[in-house]
Amino acid sequence: MESAGEPEAGGLDRRDFLRKSLPVPLTLLALLRAGEPEAEKKAEGDASKPPAYKASEHNYAMGIDTSRCIGCGRCAEACKAENDVPREPFYFRTWIERYVVQTNGETVVSSPNGGIAGFPPVNETGIVRTFFVPKLCNQCANPPCVQVCPVGATFTTQDGVVLVDQEYCIGCRYCIQACPYGARFLHPVTHTAEKCTFCYHRLIKGLVPACVEVCPTQARIFGELKARSSPLTRFMRLHEIQVLKPHLNTEPRVYYANLDGEVR
Repeated sequence: MESAGEPEAGGLDRRDFLRKSLPVPLTLLALLRAGEPEAEKKAEGDASKPPAYKASEHNYAMGIDTSRCIGCGRCAEACKAENDVPREPFYFRTWIERYVVQTNGETVVSSPNGGIAGFPPVNETGIVRTFFVPKLCNQCANPPCVQVCPVGATFTTQDGVVLVDQEYCIGCRYCIQACPYGARFLHPVTHTAEKCTFCYHRLIKGLVPACVEVCPTQARIFGELKARSSPLTRFMRLHEIQVLKPHLNTEPRVYYANLDGEVR
């Protein structure tokens, strides 16, 4: 098989070839994704990561305590800096939403520039309560984005993280449309799908995601599922846990505590 970026027969590169031949035959798809996903292979072959790291030995997830979130936006800023996310105001791997519940029964949701610069003050007249909710890819165990990808560019790693192989992505936007959490976007330069990866390049080095590291109130908790020593396990034991849009059966791996019923 020719490597990504090399011309195919007739002068077409892999991406052009796939665009012109969709729907992709199962035999071709099997060849493209045969064996371990390329992105995961590269991660496990990175000389800078601990040599003992094995994806099959980990099971990552994130917890979010909304009662602790103060809407400072440091997580969204750290994410952009760490992952080189475009600075335009509508590209985010993670962002903060403010919910303003009014006495007339209406709820106003806002996220100016993802919450990076904070939020403007609200007129307290007619306000029942306000609160902040961090959002990101839910790293679903049953991800619709993986199911609809026609070339297998979106896949789930053995340690429970949903990634996008940029060498295979053809920018068809199917995964963006399929995501019920609005957590994906098309990169304006590479024209490939992007999303939160739990900072996978940090995980394989034994580090936590950048958003978790910078949170001043420890509203974000990261760790291993079902590991007794994991901070995430303790978080889930001490709180009543909820997930976003549970009726969709996507089995999210981002778990919320103190989630208000107005959150959507």
